[in-house]
Amino acid sequence: MRISRTWLLAALAGAAVGCSSSSNTPTSPTSPGTGGGPVGSVIVGDIFFQSGHNGTKPAQDTVAVGQMVTWTWTNTGSTSHSVLSTSSPSFTSSDILTGNGQTYTFTFTQPGTYHYSCAVHGSLMTGVVVVQ
Repeated sequence: MRISRTWLLAALAGAAVGCSSSSNTPTSPTSPGTGGGPVGSVIVGDIFFQSGHNGTKPAQDTVAVGQMVTWTWTNTGSTSHSVLSTSSPSFTSSDILTGNGQTYTFTFTQPGTYHYSCAVHGSLMTGVVVVQ
């Protein structure tokens, strides 16, 4: 009986460890290629858009109606970029911005598939936001 109880306690401890939610995944779009950031975060890199959430490049993100998307210039140096809406439905485009840490945010209030590119780099830099 004592051996059975020891095995039961060991099994319960193992299950508890397996159910823990500890993670080493980054939660912010600070380095390209990591993913794991919040939904609605896009990294503007050196001639690419990358999802800060799922790591897709070009960026492909799905957000809920009413959610804000934030594009953050990361490791871009002195190269200028923008977020340019390229389809219908459309959204307000950003200015052309230069320098790490620049941000552009837009809140999507209507469902649809929104395509965008960089006004400077055109089809070399594209992304999609699906709003549901």
